[in-house]
Amino acid sequence: MPSSPLEVYFPVLVQALLGLGLALGLVGASSLLGKKLWNKVKDSPYECGMAPQGNAEGRFSVKFYLVGMLFILFDIEAVFLYPWVVVYRDLGLVAFAEMAIFVILILCGFFYIWKKGVLDWSKTTQIFHR
Repeated sequence: MPSSPLEVYFPVLVQALLGLGLALGLVGASSLLGKKLWNKVKDSPYECGMAPQGNAEGRFSVKFYLVGMLFILFDIEAVFLYPWVVVYRDLGLVAFAEMAIFVILILCGFFYIWKKGVLDWSKTTQIFHR
């Protein structure tokens, strides 16, 4: 059993140094060995194999950002649900009730944004009316 903090964290330090060395080595090798051809095709933005249309500096709809924030919101929900599921049997009925309230609140927010039309991309009207 390790007796000092250096012995405990030495494997982590070795792994971090190996990862950093590998990353720097691969980037350095690709810059030294790779071809350096500059042309119009390589300088254009990649759009999934389709020919680029319009200006790359165009504005995005607010709905794009709203959907992005919703994605983050539901990812955070999943982050809280996974550890809870792992220790569910040890927590008991009180923890089940707390998680049920959490999920119900998240679903209320989801149904609210659904009713407001945030998820309907075909509409071009204003999302929130005052």
